[in-house]
Amino acid sequence: MLWNVGSFACLYVLVTFSPACWAFIFSSGPTLERYNVDESQISVSGISSGSAMATQMHVIFSKTIMGAGLIAGPTFACALHNPMVAVTSCMLTPSFISTTTLETITSSGASIGNIDAVSNLANDRVFIFDGMADSVVNPAIGRKTAEYYQHFITDNNNIKTEFNINAEHGQPTNNYGAACDHLATSNFMNNCNYSAAYELLNFIYGGNLVRPSKDYVARGELKQFSQSDFFYVSLPSFYSMDTIGYVYVPTGCASKTNKCKLHVAFHGCKMGRSSIGDVYVRHAGYNEVGELNDIIILYPQVITEATNPQGCWDWFGYTGQLYATKNGFQPTALKRMIDKVTG
Repeated sequence: MLWNVGSFACLYVLVTFSPACWAFIFSSGPTLERYNVDESQISVSGISSGSAMATQMHVIFSKTIMGAGLIAGPTFACALHNPMVAVTSCMLTPSFISTTTLETITSSGASIGNIDAVSNLANDRVFIFDGMADSVVNPAIGRKTAEYYQHFITDNNNIKTEFNINAEHGQPTNNYGAACDHLATSNFMNNCNYSAAYELLNFIYGGNLVRPSKDYVARGELKQFSQSDFFYVSLPSFYSMDTIGYVYVPTGCASKTNKCKLHVAFHGCKMGRSSIGDVYVRHAGYNEVGELNDIIILYPQVITEATNPQGCWDWFGYTGQLYATKNGFQPTALKRMIDKVTG
């Protein structure tokens, strides 16, 4: 962490909790830039706990986010703020999951303003992937997630599922990682001759994206940025978030003259920068799709902490009871990142 104290004026204003001053003092790297983003084309995706965060962000901020890609992760609000429920029902025993209960929780949350109105979900597009060989999350969990979304999305054609690939628990790619049916605990990346990044982005954005070839090399810029800038009265580590995140900027978006889309990709447990470096952000397949289709890819990062020893996103309440609401510490910071990129 760098203490960039540039003036006594900012120290004085600090006591008033000025966001600009907190960002100035606690900044840990380059500032996340604004780009020319079509605000109607913001989407999210994730693997494992990142899938849980993707569905949380989608449901919480459905006024802003128009689609989600969910890979091997639990259904929204499944854990009920109970870690034991998270590791049993939500990961292993889908028959214990009541989607009716989760739908009621969602609607109730919207009625009191903890999440956006559920009517925003009606026309959204959701892609759900669960590998047949997944030994970490029961593949049938994906069917529960589809059932949940069917309650809110008007047209079932806007929900696409892929449950027929013999994939283990990991990010399915078409050119990187261990064998598709192997549990790659070193980085959870699997070469399945299948690009989940392309398939989910193509579905979310209407089905006409350019598909990268297996040997295509993205020529845009993968940048680091300070996540500390988005925590105004504390350090990111207080909420198990890294000081550094990544953003991939396609060459077609760098000049900020073209309207680009924005996609936020959430890594899974033990897949953040502090665990596997930049393996996920370089090899998950998103950058290549982004480069060919003018999609900026934002890669927020979490770290391991005493309350989060696996380096997972908070989908069961380790940051507090409001973790799956607009007031949750991680969702709040993530929404600030989205707002910064979109200007």
